[in-house]
Amino acid sequence: MLIGKPTLIPSSEITPKDQYLNRRRFLRGAASGLAAAGAVALGIRSLADVFSPGTSVFAGTKLQTVPSPLTTTGEQLTSYQDVTTFNNYYEFGVQKNEPAQNAGALPTAPWSIRVDGLVKEPKTFDIEALLKLRPLEERVYRHRCVEAWSMVIPWVGYSLSEFIKQCEPLSNARYVQFLSYYDSRVERWASQTTIQWPYSEGLRMDEAMNPLALLTFGLYGEVLPNQNGAPVRIVVPWKYGFKSAKSIVRVRFVDRQPPTTWNEQAPNEYGFYSNVNPNVDHPRWSQKVERRIGLPFYAQRRTTLMFNGYGDQVASLYDGMNLKRDF
Repeated sequence: MLIGKPTLIPSSEITPKDQYLNRRRFLRGAASGLAAAGAVALGIRSLADVFSPGTSVFAGTKLQTVPSPLTTTGEQLTSYQDVTTFNNYYEFGVQKNEPAQNAGALPTAPWSIRVDGLVKEPKTFDIEALLKLRPLEERVYRHRCVEAWSMVIPWVGYSLSEFIKQCEPLSNARYVQFLSYYDSRVERWASQTTIQWPYSEGLRMDEAMNPLALLTFGLYGEVLPNQNGAPVRIVVPWKYGFKSAKSIVRVRFVDRQPPTTWNEQAPNEYGFYSNVNPNVDHPRWSQKVERRIGLPFYAQRRTTLMFNGYGDQVASLYDGMNLKRDF
């Protein structure tokens, strides 16, 4: 296996919570016409101009958001620097710093998501249609990796359920599968692994319809950097990070549990459900504790929370299940 424990990252650039909130208030107050006036000032005629190929970080490209009641509060945000330079995205390198260096090769325009399988009729959604579907919310979520490290990230998007409704799945669709962009000419670092590409992930339909599951377009108020899954990904905050598929190009509705990349790669280590569970250890390290990236070494270690702290919202999805067997 290629996954290993992360190196410890000293942080000198954590964004203080009050500084970030003041920044967001300023942007909202000063930019009521940002989508139009800002675009004109930047020479942007459409989102195709924003999501430009070969751009790793879309510096200065802001997203208008509305407050969300589903945000996590009371925890210090992981700095933008750490969130965008400490990544798992194996198509662009197996080391944590490599995706930020290499993901500029990802062509993010034009971009569309194909929807098929058990649906009323196959559809294709382009990125502009997705962005117009619902107001974008800013949601601060805990992000927990199976490698026993964690972050606190202000994501931007809206509930995945809103997109699924537009897909019009049939009543016998019990699961939804997400397939990521893959082109061996672009993501040539993928050859360093034994993984069968493209990357595949999946959720049970009731999981996908939970309001916490987020169709995600940005973080820290800006569009997603390539290394974080641009231009659209999902975020499932009560599950380990690898369940949150990046750079999605296809969504399939199926009646049986779909194959997923890490579950196929090592089923004894990565279950289909992969809920954050301190009582089920990874074969090679404990899940009882985690290290919060970006904090001083003495403050990093903390107790892992069941369902990553989202049990009140999601525990009922697994009533009657043996979470040690169905891990």
